[in-house]
Amino acid sequence: MFFDLNVPINAAAAAAGSSSKKGKGKQVQASSSGSHFSAAQLSAIDAHLDLLVHLGYTVICFNQTVHKKVDPKVHVNVLNELLEKLKPRQGILFLKRLSVILDEDSEKGFGLINANTSYFNSYDILSLIPTNQATFAVACLTHTLPSPLTTHVISIPLTLPRFPFHLKHTLIRTAIKNGAVFEINYVGALGGESDPVLIQAGVAETNGGSAKRNWWAAAQELVRVTKGKGLIVSGGVVAQADMRAPRDVANLITLLGLPQDAAHAACTSTPKSLILRAQTRRTFRAVFSEPELVLPKGYTAPPAAPLEPIVNGNVASSANPDSKGVRRKRPREDDIVDASLKPSQAPSASESAEASQDNSKKKRKKQK
Repeated sequence: MFFDLNVPINAAAAAAGSSSKKGKGKQVQASSSGSHFSAAQLSAIDAHLDLLVHLGYTVICFNQTVHKKVDPKVHVNVLNELLEKLKPRQGILFLKRLSVILDEDSEKGFGLINANTSYFNSYDILSLIPTNQATFAVACLTHTLPSPLTTHVISIPLTLPRFPFHLKHTLIRTAIKNGAVFEINYVGALGGESDPVLIQAGVAETNGGSAKRNWWAAAQELVRVTKGKGLIVSGGVVAQADMRAPRDVANLITLLGLPQDAAHAACTSTPKSLILRAQTRRTFRAVFSEPELVLPKGYTAPPAAPLEPIVNGNVASSANPDSKGVRRKRPREDDIVDASLKPSQAPSASESAEASQDNSKKKRKKQK
């Protein structure tokens, strides 16, 4: 099972309101009536998916990127409409992802508040794209904690000419400990076309040789800091000519210094655990659910052992059953009396006292 958790949807970015120069970074409100996708766009997306399925991907996640503050009154989750209009594909799982670009303007008001929990619950995966040191620290320390708005994917911009922030070991270790992963999009290694929303926000460079060199240098630094742990590899591909098969991507990532098994896990097991962990956003404190015991067919439970009754405040023992069948506790040695003696033959109190005095006299003689 191979995963591609970043399939950009350009129509979603346009409908959700990408940043405009005239609006000074404000989002354009999406129309609530009518369709957000034309017939040509749907056919192009279907062709894109057919190629992904042909290459061997079984879990595909559509990515809707948002710049500036997320406002439920303005933004619309167009991925719900997209999944309804796509033709069904047997054995293929489609997911929905929301990526929020964090910059200086959206550092304190990017919409990740409890009041908007119902809006973010419509997405399967939440991810953050930090652009400076402050937003990177907030993404690693605050938004990876268990909550209804937990973000498990931190996407690092790798094609910029200069790294926007310093990758501190403490921040990286804290994010990985909290269950977050760091994403590497292989489209930059090929010098391919990136998502237009990322280019407009200044998070990605246009395709070219410089962006390709920047990607290799930044990706090697990310692998060195993380030591190969908590990494996933996604596509981020817009043009079909830049798509690669999962095993080709794993071989490509090994050039960054990752072992072969770690590169394979970045495309298989790590994304799978990420999806399972992302489901805990809808539960309390990252708890999945109450476990349920499922018994196989034809299974018969063994008979339960009977409980030992309590007699006189003590648990009955199986060693000394009484006449009624009740198992009593074993008596102490001081309380044992020979049952063969008759009551008339039992020693009296005076006889026992004389016997004790004789025993004490014998002990004194021995000491002398």
